[in-house]
Amino acid sequence: MRFALLCAVVFFCAPAWADDLEHLAEHPRWRALLHINPGATLRDRHRSYVDDDDFFLAERGADDPLAELHASVVALRPDEAPARCRFPARYRFLAEQLNWRDPAPFSPCADYREWRAAVHAKRAVLVFPASYLNSPSSMFGHTLMRLDQGEDGAVWLSWAINFGAVTTEQDNSLFYIYRGLAGGYPGRFNLVPYVQKIQQYSNMESRDIWEYSLDLNQQEIDWMIDHLWELKDINFDYYFFDENCSFRLLELVEVARPGSGLLDELRFAELPVNTVRALDQEGLVTERHYRPSKEQELKAFSDRLDDRERALARSLADDPSVAERADFRAFAPDRQALMAHTAYRYVRFVNRKAQRSEDVAGRSFALLSLMNRLPPVADPAPAERVPPEQGHGSQMLAVAGGQRGSDDFGEFTYRLTYHDLLDNNRGFLSGAQIQGLGITLRGTESQAVDLEALDLVSIRSLAPRDRFSKPLSWYVEGGLERAWAGRRRLVRYVQGGAGASWRLGNLQPYVLASARAENNSEFAPLITTGGGAEAGILYHAGRWQWQAGGAGHYFVNDVYRHRSTLAVQYALTRQQGLRAEVEREGWRGDGETEFKLQWRWYYD
Repeated sequence: MRFALLCAVVFFCAPAWADDLEHLAEHPRWRALLHINPGATLRDRHRSYVDDDDFFLAERGADDPLAELHASVVALRPDEAPARCRFPARYRFLAEQLNWRDPAPFSPCADYREWRAAVHAKRAVLVFPASYLNSPSSMFGHTLMRLDQGEDGAVWLSWAINFGAVTTEQDNSLFYIYRGLAGGYPGRFNLVPYVQKIQQYSNMESRDIWEYSLDLNQQEIDWMIDHLWELKDINFDYYFFDENCSFRLLELVEVARPGSGLLDELRFAELPVNTVRALDQEGLVTERHYRPSKEQELKAFSDRLDDRERALARSLADDPSVAERADFRAFAPDRQALMAHTAYRYVRFVNRKAQRSEDVAGRSFALLSLMNRLPPVADPAPAERVPPEQGHGSQMLAVAGGQRGSDDFGEFTYRLTYHDLLDNNRGFLSGAQIQGLGITLRGTESQAVDLEALDLVSIRSLAPRDRFSKPLSWYVEGGLERAWAGRRRLVRYVQGGAGASWRLGNLQPYVLASARAENNSEFAPLITTGGGAEAGILYHAGRWQWQAGGAGHYFVNDVYRHRSTLAVQYALTRQQGLRAEVEREGWRGDGETEFKLQWRWYYD
């Protein structure tokens, strides 16, 4: 009844343009303003992504763009209509399309005019803080939009547009992952000063930041800002893999430039790096800027020192009186200055999350005084980084052939996401592995095709330790795999561990203690647990990636199992790799050896 009355009002009051509304409801910008899903995700196809009744004026506005258009015309057309204060971008669209004339359409909208005077921009920049494995919400990286008031590069007055899940302090990491995968959180846009984000990502979490200037003109940026006001306190469904921070920012760009094609393809996962690639491929990226983390800045100073100087710099950070010792004063003043700068940055870095104490303040002041007495030191440039969008694609298909024991086999593998330790390292965080939803099928001469493995998740962080940074290396993985228990059978497992890793040139050795919980039809308990260790070494050099290692577990039912692996991959191109692998799986008194040669194709 409500919809019928609205249509009648529109028809009798505006016969000159009522017949055009059906065509206007299909306009790309109108559909972008309503966040209509064009088929980019399987959920909510051809209806609005917005999950909030306050966003719609028509009862069926989420499902019917025409009904929402009729209701918007009725609500926004009268002079000084209150709805204009709520939907300035919608009003602007309808005024342009229907030739409405009002020299001061937002005169009664004091709150909107005040907000709009504060939030203005001449440039839009997509910001990509790199992956941060110690946070489930950021393990693939994150994206946000920066609005710059000028084009001089100063960002201290810039705003950051962020989309994220609305969580609570009681949500732990596992609960967050579960609800994030199942759409259990609402998601909202928010606007904060950009300096807060620099503090959070670069300083507090030690994440590198990539900034991409977008080819949007002033009018397109104004469309985006006006629409952001309409999204204030509006809920969307939040899904960790697809309807996430990156996907929502593409929707904002679609409002600014409708018909850009950014949301035309079906997405099973929208990773932040894929968002950067999509914008770059559509010609929307004009330039990029790398902002290193505080940890990378510290490393740039440390790399200019030799081993003896690093040891002195580290001692100086703990006790500035080291500067009076003979061994420190034996160095030339420029080397003393470099050690003092390194020590000061180390003190600031390790205490960045703690409340300022008298001890830290005293050491910082003493080091600053020492630096002022010594020759000036230019900030060294951090090691050159490859932009993340220039890395390999996030999905992977592979075919392989090999032999296990006396049986030949063929194998097919699909991985939804993202990167393992032997994939081409270009554009990725060194020593980091994030894999999700991988499936491997294997066929042999003696039997039909069987499931060889189903990897639900495999995350590894082999962060190397040095004199100034001592991170924990760790891993967690789970799924289904073939393992020996009387015969090779499919088992369900969860496994994880922690330890340390080091960097020796191109070599990276690591040692991890580990634990495993396994559901195996051959074992009497429903869940059998075991403990053990893993050790290995990685080698990265150009197109070559090597790994040698072994792991063993002793279970509570007196079963012992171990694996030793030697694997090498050569990057044929950015999107193709050739991998060879030899694995020895052993158990008490026996074992089998497997050789495999695999071709891997990566794509977005």
